Amino acid sequence: MNPTFERLIYEATRLAQDAKAQALASIHQATDEGGANPLHRLVAGARNSMNNPAFQHSMAEATRLMQTGNLQAATAAIQAALGAAAAPADADDLNVIDVAAYEVGRQAPAQPAPTVKPGPSGQFISGSHTEGAAGTREYKLYIPPASFEGPLPLVVMLHGCTQNPDDFAAGTQMNEAALQRGFYVLYPAQTQHANSSRCWNWFKHNHQKRGRGEPALLAGMTRDVMKRYSIDPQRVYVAGLSAGGAMAAILGDAYPDLFAAVGVHSGLATGSATNVQDALSVMQTGAAPGARTTASPPTIVFHGDQDATVNPANGEHVVAASAGASRPEHKRARSPNGRDYTRRVYKEADGRVVAEHWAVHGAGHAWSGGSAQGSYTDGHGPDATEEMLRFFLANTLPATH
Repeated sequence: MNPTFERLIYEATRLAQDAKAQALASIHQATDEGGANPLHRLVAGARNSMNNPAFQHSMAEATRLMQTGNLQAATAAIQAALGAAAAPADADDLNVIDVAAYEVGRQAPAQPAPTVKPGPSGQFISGSHTEGAAGTREYKLYIPPASFEGPLPLVVMLHGCTQNPDDFAAGTQMNEAALQRGFYVLYPAQTQHANSSRCWNWFKHNHQKRGRGEPALLAGMTRDVMKRYSIDPQRVYVAGLSAGGAMAAILGDAYPDLFAAVGVHSGLATGSATNVQDALSVMQTGAAPGARTTASPPTIVFHGDQDATVNPANGEHVVAASAGASRPEHKRARSPNGRDYTRRVYKEADGRVVAEHWAVHGAGHAWSGGSAQGSYTDGHGPDATEEMLRFFLANTLPATH
């Protein structure tokens, strides 16, 4: 092995061990001082910091880069590993992840995109939005062709953990649907700085209410896009997968005056958890959320009944928040793509559909009917994109004067 690289590996190991020792000391001090939050998970995490997947992945990548002669990139990979090992052990700042994520370095936020006029074909542009203390997030926006006369609907799509807007767009094929039907699609992008696996922070108490944290930022981003493009304010919708689905539920509940309907795929209900320990538990057990004081907006839910990441019971809780006391109509059928599913439709006395639940039999943690061009997709199930759009476009907000 190259002597320079040997010194780098030695230094990385030494610094990571020091970081682990410092984290343990801080945790034990907090315990001695009577900290309010249980810290046993944090102690275990600090003890295993040298063995966590992100650290191992970064060090393996450093070895590969060194073998190719790219010393500068190898050094950056080691620095990323040290950053993961030395992260502060604060219960409120821990991140729930679906799978291990890895990134060397961080790009600067993009500049806000100028308003782009629709052209003869669809366009997929980049931009960013800043919402005061809530921070800045980049986004991608699909603009339909000029042949569609506005004002047009807008669908906000929230990706899952480890995903990004391009990946989510490819997997859900929402842009292809927008090209055919004529609507805008906004894909906000979570940062690795805000969450190490790019999950939306649905499980933190300060990201669950109107006017605070990520809900405020996402609502502000949506309103900014609405101002700059020909969008119908009565037909704005939000959908998401996994952590994105959980954040979509929060947005619908926090901003019922902004979003006419909600789509939650493999997600969780608003209020399911308020800290990382609760989140890990509810993802596995599907424990019921706290009592609701108001009904959620019209909501369509998709969930695989073999989902081992987010217990399917969570989908039931999402539907319950919209369905209320309505009794469902059941239908079991088979998707043209091969999977069986059970669809439950909840209606009010006047016949208006307020909720739908699609249980996709045999499916795991993946977007039903999605394309293999994106991650976390299952092409064998019913088409969640088409069914969500059908549900969305049947719902509009009252006109404001």
